[in-house]
Amino acid sequence: MMKRTLTGIAAVMVAALALTSCSSSGSSGGDAAAPAGNVPLKIGNFLDITSWDPALADIGFDGPYLSAIYDPLVVVDGEGVPQPALATKWEVSDDFKTITMDLRDDAVFSDGEKFDAAAAVKSLDYLKAGVRSQEAYQNVDSFEAVDTDTIAIHLKKRDDTILYFMGLGRSYMMAPKAIDDGSLAKTPVGSGPYILGKDTVAGAEYHFDKVAKHWDSKDFPFDPLVISPLSDPTAMLNGMEGGQFNVIYGDQTAIDTAAANDWNVSSGLSAWVGLQFTDRTGATEMGKPLGDVKVRQALNHAFNGPEMLKAIAQNNGAATNQVFPDGTTGNLSKLNDLYKPSIETAKKMLADAGYADGFTVKMPMAPPFQPYQAAVEQVFGELGIKVTWDEYQFMDYMAKAPTYPVFVGVISMDGNAVATVERQITEPQWYNPTTSLDAFPDIKAQADKVFSADPGDAQNKEIEALNEMVTKEAWFDVWYQSNNSYVSTKEFTVTPVTGMMFPTLRHIHLEG
Repeated sequence: MMKRTLTGIAAVMVAALALTSCSSSGSSGGDAAAPAGNVPLKIGNFLDITSWDPALADIGFDGPYLSAIYDPLVVVDGEGVPQPALATKWEVSDDFKTITMDLRDDAVFSDGEKFDAAAAVKSLDYLKAGVRSQEAYQNVDSFEAVDTDTIAIHLKKRDDTILYFMGLGRSYMMAPKAIDDGSLAKTPVGSGPYILGKDTVAGAEYHFDKVAKHWDSKDFPFDPLVISPLSDPTAMLNGMEGGQFNVIYGDQTAIDTAAANDWNVSSGLSAWVGLQFTDRTGATEMGKPLGDVKVRQALNHAFNGPEMLKAIAQNNGAATNQVFPDGTTGNLSKLNDLYKPSIETAKKMLADAGYADGFTVKMPMAPPFQPYQAAVEQVFGELGIKVTWDEYQFMDYMAKAPTYPVFVGVISMDGNAVATVERQITEPQWYNPTTSLDAFPDIKAQADKVFSADPGDAQNKEIEALNEMVTKEAWFDVWYQSNNSYVSTKEFTVTPVTGMMFPTLRHIHLEG
């Protein structure tokens, strides 16, 4: 039940962000025998696809669905590092304002159109205008077809995250005619290793027919391929035990069951859990206490993150107080002891800030957060903080939560450190609508150093310095970081990708 709670809210968090020949091998019914040389892949995903149109789709749980139909220009590996796909290689100009990509010349869309530079530019222009996909292309001035198999991405200014976002799920290529007729949301047309099968039952079970001569068929030996959205972890585990699935999004019960069934478990960090401060300057009457750094620091001391990780997430995550994923660039282990859990320390700091008797605060609440509600009430009660809750339905929480000075959040993280700087600190997001940077000139200046430093060690040092500043300033109250976990039968391994709730088909591999 607990893991289901974390999974559901993280799926919504990710929504704030966001593969080729034309012939088919026939029906891919879930009970069909696997053709020679192929292995059935039956995925139990947590959520249904948000849209078959890559410009409208969510990165979160859409990865398996979209990567079956579409090829991307760029993919990311398990470390979040961009890797070639339809773009075989790329070069970045000395002024960091032009990215030149060489493209494959052997990919074909399922409607028979050939993939080339003109098709790539058309898809990129479409993605740049997309409601969700545009996040990757905020700094793009134009796309250019240099020749039939070369494109240039011209930037208004240096952008250290564009390739990462493209690889995360924002560079899927679509057939030009399908873009023109506006049919992608219902009838996806890509150059990927599969096409959507006729046996599909939307919302229940998606069947995919394998493309006979896909340019990268060796990486997609799955046939039949079936993906089923099923947000009930118990039903998903039952399906795994009964052979309906051989790869699932796993909750703690599934993880605990894996060893007895000789199943593989793969886990990777996905989100930070804690209090998100939206009024760090005390600009609102309700948020005035939070404008004092001592109050924010006191709250960091008050919650015992490692114990919450153990009790609530069953140790499926990492004990860290930072928004940069544990063990990655930017995250500093020395900072994890900065706010040692102590109610007495928290009380003293509140008293020093003029709140010895606490204060009053109103916070939003929705059903998935109820396990945290009890913890907040207990801690706040010990501090004399009087909290009242406004109850919302789960789907309304994202819109309502940021209107409060503080709320309980499960906020998706990124595997790219510069993307973390942008999404968690410098750029407005649904969970951080007012960045407050103008009120913190030292932090703003350090963020500017991150964006101007040479990529590599120099930039990484500036990122670490920025993280140390925001952690000491208690911009967040991070209790711990939670994992995404995937359970598979022994012939499969899944590579988790921070930034994706469910990785793409390229991250699912056959053992051996």
